[in-house]
Amino acid sequence: MQTGRTMLKDITIGQYYQAQSLMHRLDPRVKIGGTLIYVITLFFYKNFVGYAMAILFLALVIRLSKVPFKFMVRGMKSILFLLMLTVLFNLFLTPGTPVISFWKLHITQEGTTLAVSMVLRLTLLVIGSSLMTLTTTPNNLTDGMEKMLGFLKVFRVPVHDVAMMMSIALRFIPILMEETDKIMKAQMARGADFESGNLFARAKALVPLLVPLFVSAFRRANDLAMAMEARCYRGGEGRTKMKPLKYQTRDYLAYLLLFIFAAGSIWAGRLHLPMLMVGLNN
Repeated sequence: MQTGRTMLKDITIGQYYQAQSLMHRLDPRVKIGGTLIYVITLFFYKNFVGYAMAILFLALVIRLSKVPFKFMVRGMKSILFLLMLTVLFNLFLTPGTPVISFWKLHITQEGTTLAVSMVLRLTLLVIGSSLMTLTTTPNNLTDGMEKMLGFLKVFRVPVHDVAMMMSIALRFIPILMEETDKIMKAQMARGADFESGNLFARAKALVPLLVPLFVSAFRRANDLAMAMEARCYRGGEGRTKMKPLKYQTRDYLAYLLLFIFAAGSIWAGRLHLPMLMVGLNN
C-alpha cells in the first residue's frame, strides 16, 4: 500500500515539465481549446472505434510533447481508488444479462461494457487534461484564458481576474504539495502515524497535518496579496503584455489537426457498433 508521501509525489496535475518540444511551443489558446475538444469528444464515444481514435490521438500528442509516459502515468495512481470504485459500481449495479453470478450479486454484460468504458474515459480524461499543464507555464495559461474569454468583457465579466485566480490556483498546487510533504515529515518525526488503524483513526490522524497546512496556505495567500498590492496591481485594465500572444503557422496546423480529430470523433460516435470485450458472449 502506498504511503501518504508517495501519493503526494504521484500527483502531476498543476506541474510544469520543462522540455523543448512542439507542444511546449504551441500557443496556449490552441492547447486550452484542444483540451476542451478532447474532453468533450470522450463523452460521444459508444464503441471501440472512438476510444481507439482517442488513444491514438493522445499517444501522438504525448510523443510530440516529449514528456515521459511514465511521468504521466504516475499521476494516475492518485485516482486509482476512484477507478476501482467506478468499476465495482458499474459491474454489480448495472442491470442486464448476467455473465457471472454468486450469492445475490450479478456481473452483467452491460455492466462489464460500461465499466471498461468508464475506466477508459477517466484515464484518457486525466492524462489529456494533465498534458496541458505539463506543457504550459502558469503565465501562458493565464494569457491564453484571458484571450479566449475576452468576449465576456461585453457582459462585464472580470476576465483578467478570473484567469489570474485560476493561474494562482494552479501555481499553488505544487507549492502546497511540497508544504504537505514537509509537514508530514515533521509530524512523523514526532511519532505521528498516518497509515495504521481504521478509517476513522486515519481521519483523526490527519488533523495535525491539516491544521498547519491551512495556516500555511492562508499565510502564503496573505503574503501574495500584500506583494501584489505593494506592486500597485489593480487588475488587467490598461495593462500591456511583454510577450503578446500571436498565432504561428504551427498553431494553424494544430487547429487543422484538431478539426480532423473532432470530425472523426463525430463520425465514430454515430457508428452503431457494439463495444464488447472479446469473448464476452462466451
